[in-house]
Amino acid sequence: MRNAAIQHVEAKYLRQDVTSFRPGDSVRVFWKVKEGEKERVQAFEGTVIRKTSGSHRATFTVRKMSFGVGVERIFPLHSPRYEKIEVLSRGRVNRSRLFYLRDLKGKAARVDVQEEADTTQGKGAKA
Repeated sequence: MRNAAIQHVEAKYLRQDVTSFRPGDSVRVFWKVKEGEKERVQAFEGTVIRKTSGSHRATFTVRKMSFGVGVERIFPLHSPRYEKIEVLSRGRVNRSRLFYLRDLKGKAARVDVQEEADTTQGKGAKA
């Protein structure tokens, strides 16, 4: 009984506009930053290296290189603090935790880009 009551309350706070993305994707997260009285939006762009599940507790970790230093940030998936998540490119990876990227530098740290299927041409159409 208690579990059903908690799920009912938590369901009100789940975001409905969550963008679909996976580990390996390059994303840009527009996070609301409060500075004194004002609030502005700051973009954080990088590669998703981890995504955890769990209804309202779901999080994802984004890693980027800033002036030669690796920076990772954990974002709550259902937080009201971000405006939107843009998926810049889809990555092709074989695992869900990409912690091995922490040890790689330069071109070795890149993730292969998954090519989008061209859906504009019909079946049997010549290119």
